[in-house]
Amino acid sequence: MSTTTPVRTATEDSGDTPGQSGGHEPGRVPSGLFDPAQLLKSLPDALRKLDPRVMVKSPVMFVVEVGSVVTTGLALAHPGDWFGWAITVWLWLTAIFANLAEAVAEGRGKAQADTLRKAKTDTVARRLTAGGAEESVPGTDLRVGDLVVCEAGDVIPGDGDVVEGVASVDESAITGESAPVIRESGGDRSAVTGGTKVLSDRIVVKITTKPGETFIDRMINLVEGAARQKTPNEIALNILLASLTIVFLLAVLTLQPFAIYAKAEQTMIVLAALLVCLIPTTIGALLSAIGIAGMDRLVQRNVLAMSGRAVEAAGDVSTLLLDKTGTITYGNRRAAEFVPVKGTTAAEVADAAQLSSLADETPEGRSVVVLAKEKYGLRERHEGELVGAEWVPFTAQTRMSGVDADGRKVRKGATGSVISWVEERGGRVAADARTLTDAISQAGGTPLLVAVEDDKGARVLGVIHLKDVVKEGMRERFDELRAMGIKTVMITGDNPLTAKAIAEEAGVDDFLAEATPEDKMALIKREQSGGKLVAMTGDGTNDAPALAQADVGVAMNTGTSAAKEAGNMVDLDSDPTKLIEIVEIGKQLLITRGALTTFSIANDVAKYFAIIPAMFAVAYPGLDKLNIMGLHSPQSAILSAVVFNALIIVALVPLALKGVRYRPMSADAMLRRNLLIYGLGGLISPFIGIKIIDLLISLIPGIG
Repeated sequence: MSTTTPVRTATEDSGDTPGQSGGHEPGRVPSGLFDPAQLLKSLPDALRKLDPRVMVKSPVMFVVEVGSVVTTGLALAHPGDWFGWAITVWLWLTAIFANLAEAVAEGRGKAQADTLRKAKTDTVARRLTAGGAEESVPGTDLRVGDLVVCEAGDVIPGDGDVVEGVASVDESAITGESAPVIRESGGDRSAVTGGTKVLSDRIVVKITTKPGETFIDRMINLVEGAARQKTPNEIALNILLASLTIVFLLAVLTLQPFAIYAKAEQTMIVLAALLVCLIPTTIGALLSAIGIAGMDRLVQRNVLAMSGRAVEAAGDVSTLLLDKTGTITYGNRRAAEFVPVKGTTAAEVADAAQLSSLADETPEGRSVVVLAKEKYGLRERHEGELVGAEWVPFTAQTRMSGVDADGRKVRKGATGSVISWVEERGGRVAADARTLTDAISQAGGTPLLVAVEDDKGARVLGVIHLKDVVKEGMRERFDELRAMGIKTVMITGDNPLTAKAIAEEAGVDDFLAEATPEDKMALIKREQSGGKLVAMTGDGTNDAPALAQADVGVAMNTGTSAAKEAGNMVDLDSDPTKLIEIVEIGKQLLITRGALTTFSIANDVAKYFAIIPAMFAVAYPGLDKLNIMGLHSPQSAILSAVVFNALIIVALVPLALKGVRYRPMSADAMLRRNLLIYGLGGLISPFIGIKIIDLLISLIPGIG
């Protein structure tokens, strides 16, 4: 894995839980955004969606619209019937409120698309001809395989791979991260995106996409919902809702003959009100908005999902493949401890290690200076402070760094290099030095020796223990995933001994050492053959086959075009750790849909107690006992149920867009919790809501 770029803090994700970035509360996925003003802004779109050609895509809400049209005709035929007009208005409002939920969700995507369009500029490309000469052509005329030259100040005209040169590129238009990134030919950092700007140097880019199919174009289509297709779970739930609607439609149609027989014939307006209250309008109205909001929550975190199916799959994932470097551990080894040999102290080792590391600009060398300062209180010194000092910088050939000053020579470096340096000067290597280095190696660490030559001769002072430092909080995150039944597997190129040590420290369930691309693919297929869904991250061309095979493949934006094409998600921040968040967001989507479906079905029960007694209490006085809410009159009971049925949709829009708060727990515990909150809540709240509406209606002069 390549080193990750800095992660942009998602300050907008404040919601009702702490943001993931910075102040993240472990095990919590921040909710999405909801601004009440969005309801008003989205009203025109909601009205446009009343087009029957649009409404027919949601069978439940199409039935509501048909009922609204029927009651409108009946109300026009009897203009003096206030009850008919009241029912008609609230049925239309039910259809509008349902469209409003979807329009608000889509509206947020359109706002993000407008921002992306600003980054999409018409550019003139400097295309290389077959003879190597440059020609200026519009960016829209570029074709796959064309070579274009980009220099400082140029906007990259299309998606492609750098085939020559290295440059600093501003990708803030795509990622929101102001810090420039390095793009270079070869390796895993060669991909560039059209619309980004070259800040320095010169690169030659090979175009890999057609005009109109660039990364920005795909992002715009996805966030606007133009490319959104219903997921398998969504389709299955739609079929279930349509089936329930047909069942209740047949039930209402057959109810009238029985009512006529019982001499309690019902008007078409009452039957339409009954049908709308019986069918699952709440979840039918919110279903599309829940799916759109799930993808939107990923976009807020700079993750682009190529389909809603990928988001759902993330929620069902049972195995996570996580690269060690950059995901579980920091990108570079860090100094963790100074271990002295017999006859010296840790403070002496720390002082010599810090001096010898001042000329070492590698991350490991910097970490030695930091550890000496933090653990032993040694002030960070600089090369200019030692007058007449001769500095020895670290090189791959010598594998050592150090300083010669004040008649004293200090060295730090690889075990073999330092031992050779000491022995060349007639010095001695402490007997326990090799024992200490062997112990550190067996524990999965990397030992560096610290030596000095002074008036006492050349000798080894001690050992610096370098290790892959596991990121803070990773063990707790893995514990939470384990509680949810998700298996974590660490992927690393390290030897099995080192891999085992890091796996035990991090708390992962399993590890794959000395992993090759073929090993990753074999592991994914093995897990999938057992009926499990697998998620992984990758950024290199060699990761592409595994990303394509995985159920959730998250490609890094800094990676190659092949990796981004193979994955079904792209992380614009190139932060592999975000895979855990993606899984949690997927689960939040499924939980939200399940919770609101439970609530929708449960709250239908109260409507039965409101409408059925009102319809037949005259013919069958005994049914009046079912009027447990003590509703004022048959008409106010039916109207109260219809009004509640409409208002509950608006009340649940924020929850559909934000998502149900996610907590790591087992499936059984989650089911019990949702049944308690949304099942019982859906059962009780309509009784209270309908009663309050009935009381308000009874106070209206001429009605009560």
